[in-house]
Amino acid sequence: MNPLFAEALRLFPTLSRGTPVVYLLRLQSGVLYIGSTLDLEQRLDDHASGRAGRTTLLNPPVALLRVEPCSTFTQARQRETQLKHWTRAKKEALIAGELHTLSLLSRSHS
Repeated sequence: MNPLFAEALRLFPTLSRGTPVVYLLRLQSGVLYIGSTLDLEQRLDDHASGRAGRTTLLNPPVALLRVEPCSTFTQARQRETQLKHWTRAKKEALIAGELHTLSLLSRSHS
């Protein structure tokens, strides 16, 4: 079993194929990668083997940081888009579970 998927099952033991999820990976360079899928096990295998695309082929994942199950794949894609627009600081606060920091970073600066 892919060690990244083993971590996903540790976080969500009931996770199964067909469950829409958003996931965050830390790549070898430290870059955060955000994706969504209906089959997390297959998608993580694709990332690990370099079949998922150029980004993770050249910069492979080293850690699964977060998995968010969603009700629908549409919701997962919307959440993926939302997270991709966040600053690095907001993403790191989310990963660390620092809700107070996340709240402060989310406030309008105007």
